[in-house]
Amino acid sequence: MTDKRPSWDEYFLKVADVVADRATCDRGRSGCVIARNKRILTTGYVGAPSGMPHCDEVGHKFKEVTHEDGSSSQHCVRTSHAEENAIVQAAKLGVSIEGATLYCRMTPCYTCAKMIINAGIERVVCERDYHASEDTKSIFQKAGVALEIMNDEIQKYDKQ
Repeated sequence: MTDKRPSWDEYFLKVADVVADRATCDRGRSGCVIARNKRILTTGYVGAPSGMPHCDEVGHKFKEVTHEDGSSSQHCVRTSHAEENAIVQAAKLGVSIEGATLYCRMTPCYTCAKMIINAGIERVVCERDYHASEDTKSIFQKAGVALEIMNDEIQKYDKQ
């Protein structure tokens, strides 16, 4: 009897989970993989900019965001998101990510969604949904970026 091999999507999501082990903000501990033609192009994880103190060292830097429906949520702004770091890493190294697929823990935030569109990424695969993902879903649809969420469960973490 042999073990079932994971699909490519399952494989890259597992790699993104391992990348997340490097994350330095305990709220989201997220990782990201950008791949094309079954090959990893770049990775990124949640963390403060290079040389800056990390949440795990000095604590979070929270900002409260009020949404259109009047609800509010807390966001740590000390860190760059995993998707952002993967895209920046590609730019820094001169790696084209146009036409690629991005794999991540939860639906990207609206700011990361705009970067994903501008980078030419064609498809996003997430483990779970994000509590404030409606704007992302809308802009991806308008831009023609395919979004696949493997599990409809909303990603939960403290001070959401």
